[in-house]
Amino acid sequence: MAEGPWFFCLKHHTVETRDGCAERHRLGPYATREEAEHAVESVAAREQALTAEDRAWEGD
Repeated sequence: MAEGPWFFCLKHHTVETRDGCAERHRLGPYATREEAEHAVESVAAREQALTAEDRAWEGD
């Protein structure tokens, strides 16, 4: 079985090792395959938290 680091390919919507697609098409690196599988959800959660912080900062 391949070892990490792991990446999530935005082009193919798959988890890849470092030998996968070009860096511009992927998220990561992640320490585990499972973390990479949930990359899109993790990014969305961080974006939602940052947006909430921005709104609080701006007084909305």
